Amino acid sequence: MGARAARATGLVTLTVATAMLFSGVLWDGLIALADRTYAVRDMTTPAGLQKPTTGLRSGGPGSLVSWDSLGREGRVFTGRGPTADEISAFTGTAAEEPIRVFAGYSSADDVESRAEPAVRDLQRAGGFERSQLLIVTTTGTGWVEPSSVGSFEYITGGDSAIVAMQYSHLPSWLSFLVDQDKAREAGRQLFDEVYSRWSRLPEGSRPELPVFGESLGSFGGETAFSGEYDLANRTDRALFVGPPSFNPMYRDFVDERDAGSSEVEPTYKGGRTIRFSNRPRNDIPPEGAPWSDTRVLYLQHPSDPITWWSPDLLLHEPDWLHEPPGRDVLDEMVWIPGVTFWQVSADLALGFGMPPGHGHTFTGEHVDGWAAVLQPAGWTSGKADRLRGIIRDGS
Repeated sequence: MGARAARATGLVTLTVATAMLFSGVLWDGLIALADRTYAVRDMTTPAGLQKPTTGLRSGGPGSLVSWDSLGREGRVFTGRGPTADEISAFTGTAAEEPIRVFAGYSSADDVESRAEPAVRDLQRAGGFERSQLLIVTTTGTGWVEPSSVGSFEYITGGDSAIVAMQYSHLPSWLSFLVDQDKAREAGRQLFDEVYSRWSRLPEGSRPELPVFGESLGSFGGETAFSGEYDLANRTDRALFVGPPSFNPMYRDFVDERDAGSSEVEPTYKGGRTIRFSNRPRNDIPPEGAPWSDTRVLYLQHPSDPITWWSPDLLLHEPDWLHEPPGRDVLDEMVWIPGVTFWQVSADLALGFGMPPGHGHTFTGEHVDGWAAVLQPAGWTSGKADRLRGIIRDGS
């Protein structure tokens, strides 16, 4: 091809590609291709994982949701977890077998249709008869952080049911960019479906109704609520872990924090309902202040790029860099226009590989987070240490 023809061909190709990109055709095509690619992985099952033999798990005997439709992460969620014997060995008392219910991407055609069989399967398994009914909003693939749900089941003595559902095939980092609408819809739909059934029960026989979300799951979990009072009125407890900066309620609580409190560990309205901690094994600030029965706790690390990444970093210095640095942020970390944004962007992929207690890794800290909001009777620091070890050994 001659030089003139090559230049003309290149110009036409660039023009078409640019037009397709800005019209959304190319972008939508790339996302659709990624979805089909990751859908293949969703059909696989980790080696050694077996279909449940108990009717207390989705995919098990009598379940209204088939094992094959759960997706890879749904099968991991219902096929693993502590048994009644393991929980009893920790508590020293008789324990119940926990209930785990899940609806996969292939379990129904859309989010609304997916939530409905999940709740019917929850009812079939006896989930509304347990003392604690936990609603989990997952990340895109349906991943449920094992440390979070395992801690919850140990602390409640197995007298619990957990329900979750998948809304995408895409992994967390890609869901973070393109699945926010799906996460919002899934979090709202699942909570509303459970709440509708729960609210029709006699008041004296309703289980407590906590909610949980980690990373993008915290974004979806928040969207079922309008603010502090709605959380207090419709839930009993809430634990949100590693929230992204674009979470609407989280951002409101942080931006409207009490004067004198820092962005990395803010105080909101004197800590009456909403609290924050970056080291939950310590007392949750503000220490000594009354905390309502409906306790909502956000866990965040000063070094977590998922929480602190924002396009605003391009042109505006954030409070978390203007204030004294958090416990695991270097003193040398300063804001530089147009540079800090790319530094934190580069850290996004690295945050998942940090040791527990740093970056986007909260393994074991769920123990302390759940203990803070559930207030289990007879809880001690010794029990917390033991359970932390069990959870980390099993993760």
